This record gives sequence, C-alpha cells and structure tokens, in this order.
Amino acid sequence: QVQLVESGGGFVQAGGSLRLSCAASGRSNYVMGWFRQAPGKEREFVAAVSWSGSSTYYADSVKGRFTISRDNAKNTVYLQMNSLRPEDTAVYYCAAGSAFGPNLGPRAFDYWGQGTQVTVSS
Repeated sequence: QVQLVESGGGFVQAGGSLRLSCAASGRSNYVMGWFRQAPGKEREFVAAVSWSGSSTYYADSVKGRFTISRDNAKNTVYLQMNSLRPEDTAVYYCAAGSAFGPNLGPRAFDYWGQGTQVTVSS
C-alpha cells in the first residue's frame, strides 16, 4: 500500500514557474507519474519517471518546460514546471504504479494522491 500527498500548487502568471512535490509513504519501488485534469476534460498524462530516476517520459505538450525527478532517499517525486501557460491550469495528481512507458493512461497506475490545483493566469 502506498499513500501519496501532493503539495506546491498555486496561482501563477503565464511564464512563471511552480514546483510540485509528492511525498510517498509505504513501499517506494514504484514508477511515479504526474497527471492533470482540467474542468470538463479527461485526466491526461504529464510525465513519468522510472524507479531509479534514470528514465523519464513527457507528454508532448510539456516537453522542454516540465521536468520530473525523484529523490528515493526522501520518498519524494517532483515536477518542476517552467514557462507556464494558461492551458496548464488543472488539478495535478501524483500516481504510483508498475508499468513504465510513454503516454501511460491512468489505468497503468495503482495509487493516487488527492491532487493539487495549479492556476495560470494570462
């Protein structure tokens, strides 16, 4: 069993930056991912990182702007978000699972955090 708690969301102007954190308790050797869900839209893949942290995948919409990383000593995964755009506004969710690859769907992940709101103003 894994419990995930996100933090770091907030309100930022376009072009700004935020760093999301996800603290995990329990077993830690999972693939970790970030998803987001905007009002009226499906939950979409943002990024994933392998257990070792050596491999990552990103959605095309965030490549070059977002960076996912993890610190296994702290059981924490991060999402550094730069050059934020209004279309990045969403609730961001941290997730843990066993599958690893590009464009993973939500069903590939077994555990979810409660989400943190990110709002980007134009």
